[in-house]
Amino acid sequence: MITSEQIKDLTERIGKLKSYLQIDNKNIEISNEEEKASDPNFWNNSKEAEILMKSLREKKKWVEDYNTARTEIEDLNVLYDFFSEGDASEQEIEQHFSKSLALLESLEFKNMLSDEGDNLSAVIQITAGAGGTESCDWAQMLMRMYMMWSEKQGYKIKELNYQSGDVAGIKTVTLEIDGEYGFGYLKGENGVHRLVRISPFDSNAKRHTSFASVYVYPLADDSIEIDINPGDITWDTFRSSGAGGQSVNKIESAVRLKHAPSGLIIENQESRSQLENKTRALKLLKSQLYELELQKQREKRDSIESNKMKIDFGSQIRNYVMHPYKLVKDVRTLHETGNVDAVMDGDLDGFIKAFLMAGGQKNEEDTL
Repeated sequence: MITSEQIKDLTERIGKLKSYLQIDNKNIEISNEEEKASDPNFWNNSKEAEILMKSLREKKKWVEDYNTARTEIEDLNVLYDFFSEGDASEQEIEQHFSKSLALLESLEFKNMLSDEGDNLSAVIQITAGAGGTESCDWAQMLMRMYMMWSEKQGYKIKELNYQSGDVAGIKTVTLEIDGEYGFGYLKGENGVHRLVRISPFDSNAKRHTSFASVYVYPLADDSIEIDINPGDITWDTFRSSGAGGQSVNKIESAVRLKHAPSGLIIENQESRSQLENKTRALKLLKSQLYELELQKQREKRDSIESNKMKIDFGSQIRNYVMHPYKLVKDVRTLHETGNVDAVMDGDLDGFIKAFLMAGGQKNEEDTL
């Protein structure tokens, strides 16, 4: 039975969200941006116009989702008054309450993705660590897990760099996860992932522990301004890895970019065109430099080097145990599940939500 206190709680929560989301400010900004977009000369600078239109669409979506949730909760209050007078059924109240709660929780969850860069697509780099062939196989399992999660979200996936293991699996892979809020959802996956299982590569069927690191950063778009001095960059070229035989790439189309000030090294072999690979590598460099700037702003770390940990024992963020029992547990949030197979098939929403919830709702002070 739904109580008046439960409905009151929804009303209070939607009231707080209006403040957290700065709905009144967004409405003013929407009005101002729509006025700019109506100018006959608006599209003379197409780049600036696209940036403004993207901002306008995002603000409108926030306001639209808020108004939908608020209206549902207001209607719920009215329906409860009818119920109290005997003019509505308990089933109607429960159905309307469930719908209102779902809309509110969805908005609260999305509010956790309000940090700068959260709305961008993501680049995810997976690297095998301690454990040899077993870790290379584990890195490939993680690659499959993130690809399956991305597909369920309707995101597009591009393979930017791929280096296979000597025996099995992969040494490293870089994937572009193209979709709105890709980085916001995946940013909590940064760190070392530890696997415990009976190794299929061990003839004695012994239990092995292996590690792989996951690094996620936002894919900078045209709205992000990052100045890169060409003199700070050096280039190397090499043959792309991949299929052998007649289809092997005999041209050095793959590129390796080295950025002296940051120490970043980026490899890209997405295309058979060296020029296209250089263009993509520069975009990835811009994206990683943007991520470094975000990290400084959030004071989470002084630079990328200060947060690097050895891909080995004691440094993991999440454990995946397949023997002697089945358990996936995040050591930061303590969220866990015994359904390991589902997790490896891309069911990561519980871990993603737990990480974002641990950061709490973005409050009004955070937006100032």
